[in-house]
Amino acid sequence: MRPRIGRYWLIAGLVAMMVTGDVCADDPDAAIPSYQDARANFETERKGAPSAPQISAADRSVMQRAGADLARQMPNPGLRVGETAPEFSLPNAFGETVTLSNQLRQGPVVLTFYRGAWCPYCNLQMKTLHQSVAQFERYGAQVIAITPQKPDKSAAQVKKDAYPFEILSDLDSAVMQAYRLYFELPPDLIDVYKRNFKLDLTEFNGPGRNVLPVPGTFVLDRQGIVRAAFATTDYKERMEPAAIIAALAELRDERAR
Repeated sequence: MRPRIGRYWLIAGLVAMMVTGDVCADDPDAAIPSYQDARANFETERKGAPSAPQISAADRSVMQRAGADLARQMPNPGLRVGETAPEFSLPNAFGETVTLSNQLRQGPVVLTFYRGAWCPYCNLQMKTLHQSVAQFERYGAQVIAITPQKPDKSAAQVKKDAYPFEILSDLDSAVMQAYRLYFELPPDLIDVYKRNFKLDLTEFNGPGRNVLPVPGTFVLDRQGIVRAAFATTDYKERMEPAAIIAALAELRDERAR
């Protein structure tokens, strides 16, 4: 299966400089951050950056074809609302095992799958989730992020960006498969990544693992039922924090009735 890929930066550190309107993650009364606003700011800034990769027409065609192929092969990725989220036990950034059922005993879970620390759109999403933690906690919810990258790569992210939530590594791809998000990159796209972006996914994911998840986010109630879901082969699109909060508010209202 093939991913939908467009031109992007691989230097994740640029993302923080390109996002405006920071929100304090510890302030539950702060405005809800917008992923789309952060994305628009990022894309506006990168248009004027002098170090943009010069991608050949042939390589661009490979990327566009891969995206179209994946969209055809995975027209409806991810779990649907009403399904039960598959159980998992995965290592976090520091090697400790985290089990979904144990976390659900504490309250609802905002479960998000992202591609890796190398992906600027993932970093934009992770930042908006970080900024929204206090609002999620109002509803007793926590964030759990899952990535195919190795724990040491996640540990570097946690230390750099002070993420307060768990980042788990799906090292055998079983969880991505169970949540219907898994795909493999075709050889010609792997070559484009290496040639244009100096990106070798196996350096992040481990030997032979040119695999990614379709980015997806699921709001799970305490029984593990999916109450809201967002997944698309367009990796630039992500679930908005406001939509997550709306789902959590509905859960709270149901409990109150």
